[in-house]
Amino acid sequence: MTTLADPVPGGRPGDVERAAGLAGELAGRGVHGIVLSYVDTAGVGRVKTVPTGRLADAAAWGVGMSPVFDTFLADDTIVTSGELGSPDGDLRLYPDLDGLTVLAGQPGWAWAPVDRITQDGHPHPGCSRTFLRHLLTDAASGLGLGFRAAVEIEWAVGLGSAPAGEFAPAATGPAYGATRQVELSDFGADLLAACAAQGVDVDQFHPEYAAGQFEISAGALDPVAAADRSVLVRHTIRAVARRHGLRVSFSPAVNAVGVGNGGHLHLSLWRDGRNLHTGGARRHGMTAEAEAFAAGVLARLPGLTAVTAPSPASYLRLRPSQWAGVFTAWGPETRECALRLITGTAGPRDRAANLEVKPVDLAANPYLALGAVIAAGLDGVRREAVLPGETTGDPARLTPEEAAAREVRRLPTSLAEAVEAFRADDVLRDALGALLTDAVIAVREGEIAAVDGLEDDQVAAAYRWVY
Repeated sequence: MTTLADPVPGGRPGDVERAAGLAGELAGRGVHGIVLSYVDTAGVGRVKTVPTGRLADAAAWGVGMSPVFDTFLADDTIVTSGELGSPDGDLRLYPDLDGLTVLAGQPGWAWAPVDRITQDGHPHPGCSRTFLRHLLTDAASGLGLGFRAAVEIEWAVGLGSAPAGEFAPAATGPAYGATRQVELSDFGADLLAACAAQGVDVDQFHPEYAAGQFEISAGALDPVAAADRSVLVRHTIRAVARRHGLRVSFSPAVNAVGVGNGGHLHLSLWRDGRNLHTGGARRHGMTAEAEAFAAGVLARLPGLTAVTAPSPASYLRLRPSQWAGVFTAWGPETRECALRLITGTAGPRDRAANLEVKPVDLAANPYLALGAVIAAGLDGVRREAVLPGETTGDPARLTPEEAAAREVRRLPTSLAEAVEAFRADDVLRDALGALLTDAVIAVREGEIAAVDGLEDDQVAAAYRWVY
């Protein structure tokens, strides 16, 4: 369960005493340090660590971290916006003790997600985790709506012995092939064991399409916890791989050509314990609110891609007919549409029906991505938006007339196009607020400038080992 209360100087009620007890338990289990984890605007995981004995102090007063990281680029260059990028100031990182997890893949360490507040004790408007948490609280109190979410995790496994900067697949078997599973059997078994030890319920783990590519799908949680889990699982995959002499990349495009790594979002809308994506009177069993939510997301996909596909490398992945979802189209179980309505199989349908958002990769900050998508969907609910005609098959094969009738358009083909669509989207900018909006634009424009003049293979190489 995610802690809903904002951190405050002196600690949330009961947190300091709880942290002191946890520190003693962790020390008894051989845990020496706590990783305090958050994700920056560029989608890079950043950390500070404290000795286990300092956990209670961190729960009470936080740990210092400069706000300048809100405008770090993926290569650690710092850009500036109207309010961000200065070397001045400080923030406090407060661990969410409900997310504290002993790391099975890193003996001696535990991990916790953090919220960031100012030194005066106010929520930092650039904290993406706080943004998502507040958005969900408002949806619950204002509309009576809740959410369940999950983030798919795809990654490429390379040989640790490959030359510096290069990617050599650690498995050579075919896509989804048994050979590939056998070749990395020990790594896979240790990874599943680590996830189980950390309380991560894995639904599926399998070889994927691209060279050396695998995927984990974990069970749905509330969106903040789902974003936390996405960060934790990637941290675990990386640690377990290293112990096997392997190297992993979650980059959208490990290579310039071919299928890339996605981070598809799964969302379901709930009220009073009922899944609104099934059992309704609208198309394919959706309720009116679930359909309006999907319509809201669909309408704002061009601007959303600046958040969900935030890297220049993202646009090497977002190509037609590669299951990346690059058209403003939706359909039931249609994997080429940007929005795939998953109706669920008979039996668990009341729990399993959900909406999959496909133009998302793991360069995205998961808190920002989930928050922006949910904000778009909630705008649809408030407007009682209606979905256009559904699409079956590959939208790339529609005639211009068919595409126009279904309101199917190509999503941005570059990060620059996505930024302009985001800049023009009042709903998304209002939801994120001025400071987060400025950070997104400044960082995206910085990434665009960083790859100016590079060929596709050079872009892929530049981001290959960042994510």
